[in-house]
Amino acid sequence: MAKARTQFICQNCGTVHARWVGKCEGCNQWNTIVEEDPMGGIGGGPGRTPKKGRPVALTTLSGEIEDAPRIQTGISELDRATGGGFVRGSAVLIGGDPGIGKSTVLMQAAAALSRRGHRIIYVSGEEAVAQVRLRAQRLGAADTEVLLAAETNVEDILATLGEGKRPDLAIIDSIQTLWSDTADSAPGTVTQVRTGVQAMIRFAKQTGAAIVLVGHVTKEGQIAGPRVVEHMVDAVLYFEGDRGHHYRILRTVKNRFGPTDEIGVFEMSDKGLREVTNPSELFLGERNAKSPGAAVFAGMEGTRPVLVEVQALVAPTSLGTPRRAVVGWDSARLSMILAVLEAHCGVRLGQHDVYLNIAGGYRISEPAADLAVASALVSSLAGLALPSDCVYFGEVSLSGAIRPVAHTAQRLKEAEKLGFSQAVLPSASADLPKGNGMSWAEMESLPDLVARIAGSKGALKQADNDD
Repeated sequence: MAKARTQFICQNCGTVHARWVGKCEGCNQWNTIVEEDPMGGIGGGPGRTPKKGRPVALTTLSGEIEDAPRIQTGISELDRATGGGFVRGSAVLIGGDPGIGKSTVLMQAAAALSRRGHRIIYVSGEEAVAQVRLRAQRLGAADTEVLLAAETNVEDILATLGEGKRPDLAIIDSIQTLWSDTADSAPGTVTQVRTGVQAMIRFAKQTGAAIVLVGHVTKEGQIAGPRVVEHMVDAVLYFEGDRGHHYRILRTVKNRFGPTDEIGVFEMSDKGLREVTNPSELFLGERNAKSPGAAVFAGMEGTRPVLVEVQALVAPTSLGTPRRAVVGWDSARLSMILAVLEAHCGVRLGQHDVYLNIAGGYRISEPAADLAVASALVSSLAGLALPSDCVYFGEVSLSGAIRPVAHTAQRLKEAEKLGFSQAVLPSASADLPKGNGMSWAEMESLPDLVARIAGSKGALKQADNDD
């Protein structure tokens, strides 16, 4: 029998090395290589003789579905992020920074489901039973029938979940604390995390119970452990938010049973997380309508329109290399907008520091924010405040043209609902609403926008000379 070779696995990215090295070639991290026995990993390793397989039963796509396909929690923001509720037999992975509210929202969801008559099991690997009970009392969930356990062994957890009636939802907090007898490594290592997650997913598929796994994140914001874990589960949710703000965003980055760009918005309070049904009012709550450099962007998060304020500050600098500071947006895209403004619009920003901020700590990844960012930059440079009842959206190309974006009607409808009466948008927008109470200006290129804001290029040159 061939001797099993020892593997050296990176605990950060999961790259397998033939020998120990100080620096991982996959992620360039130092001192992350750990020796692991392949016999304890998934698949058994080369030293184990494979057994003969058995044929499995084949079926067709048509047929009856057991019970209801989804379990709705009654927390609308959580149900929105998951695509309408937890799917039976699915595995959901939730990640986020420490203290962001992962355990809080799951405890609230467990209590809400328990009140609806579902059997819920909450397994904590990080806290004792008394600590979980204290949090449940603070959240007003202590009167529910949520079943609680404090355990980290995978085999014991599976035996507990399989005893008695099948649970409708099982919460495992967290996967980094799990360990299995079949893997000879410490809890939190690549092998242990992968083994534990695979065992939980196998239980969910075989029994039809929904499994929610809580995952730690690295300093880069990614879920700790091998990347294959995110491929194994059915849905991946990230809890985002800034400790300096009360709101939290539950963002969907993967969902096999629903859209992948939905968000749920919560507000942190002493009684737990409160739903924010209209996030636009939250992000626009403290606007200064007379201040230059502020533009309201009408964005989309999945099927939900969100209005948020884009703030820009353009200030003269004495340094050889001007500063470019961005919070909540892509810094590379800001550099592109600055280059287009200078090349096609004659807006000279080479001797100015540029600071860009998305109000409320919100993060924008949509290209449709280009027009709002450009408007805020020009407004700050010229010292002219934009109309307080106007929204902006559109994608800027390298040629200076303004390209249309999707969901124009929904953006305008949300803006009108919040009291906005004007909009600046691309000229080729297809789904403009009819009979809408708003007026809009259609822009073909970025120079048209600059002329609209500043009135003339002379106003910009005069503002530049004053600086």
